[in-house]
Amino acid sequence: MPYRLSDNERRAWFRLARVPHVGPVTFAQLLARFGSATAALAEVPRLVRRGGGEIAKLPSDDDARRELEALAKFGGRMIASVEPDYPRGLAALDAPPPMISVAGQTVLLSREMIAIVGARNASALGRKLASRLGSDLSAAGLVVVSGMARGIDTAAHEGALASGTCAVVAGGIDVVYPPENAWLYDRIRAEGIVVSEMPLGQTPQARHFPRRNRIVSGLARGVIVVEAAEGSGSLITANFALEQNREVFAVPGSPLDPRAKGANGLLRQGAVLTETAEDVFAVLNPILGGGFREPARDLEGLSPVVVEVEADRVRTLIEEALGPAPVGVDELIRLCGAPAAVVLTVLLELELAGRLARHPGNRVSWA
Repeated sequence: MPYRLSDNERRAWFRLARVPHVGPVTFAQLLARFGSATAALAEVPRLVRRGGGEIAKLPSDDDARRELEALAKFGGRMIASVEPDYPRGLAALDAPPPMISVAGQTVLLSREMIAIVGARNASALGRKLASRLGSDLSAAGLVVVSGMARGIDTAAHEGALASGTCAVVAGGIDVVYPPENAWLYDRIRAEGIVVSEMPLGQTPQARHFPRRNRIVSGLARGVIVVEAAEGSGSLITANFALEQNREVFAVPGSPLDPRAKGANGLLRQGAVLTETAEDVFAVLNPILGGGFREPARDLEGLSPVVVEVEADRVRTLIEEALGPAPVGVDELIRLCGAPAAVVLTVLLELELAGRLARHPGNRVSWA
């Protein structure tokens, strides 16, 4: 059941989420294993050493207090994944972002959302359609979520401004990117909502955008791709949507336009052909208002002592099975012939040590 964190718990969650190499999956595993963020923080140095790494200085309680105070002074706040006002779509992810920073009209987080994404170098017609979809979908009651990038994202936000839109940014919620969207940012912060997983003041970096895209799709019931080149960030968002059991919609385009290849490819793979808001509602109406599908959780009841003994036994097998190419965690479990909890513990230790990288589709590789 959702509950409100105390001030002390909030700072502990903040500190754990800021530990190097702790992403959503690792955070969830640490909480499940140790019961609280405070207890997990005490165990992190030992787990890093077991994984073959050296622990850097952990974020302090004063660090957490300062950022939370700065966030409040900015007019924002931080919401944890266990709290009642955390977005339902994100809470259903496996695993959700532990904490998000928000600024603006937080009531919008309780409404149903639809994502619109696409090319930065969008065509004039593509921008016009994205704006029209944003306007029509928001007027019908959906919050339009996008990434506030140039092109399609900007047009979708513009179309939805009057009724409510959500911008998920790749930097801190106080950082405007791209700079020419300062006016749009100000409007969304005043009338819509800005969401980020990044620390206050963080400038966007390339590695942050996939995390942003995962939140965009996770918030929404579905993702509409208006224009997207092959290999683009918009297709990454669409892939996240598929992994998250969200609907994928795509606007068809000319085969002669490289910006249409990604969306046309999605259509060949079964995405919903979309030209108007009615195409979207024909699919979403039966599921709007219902719950998000909860992910399956691995809750094997092995004692911590047994898990660590078994982890020492199979660590070499797991390290030999890992390589530079991503491999599925389920496949590692089958290869090692060990309980899932044991394999997950070794992967947790390797990740905390900075030696393991996680990839979409529950896959891992050497970092």
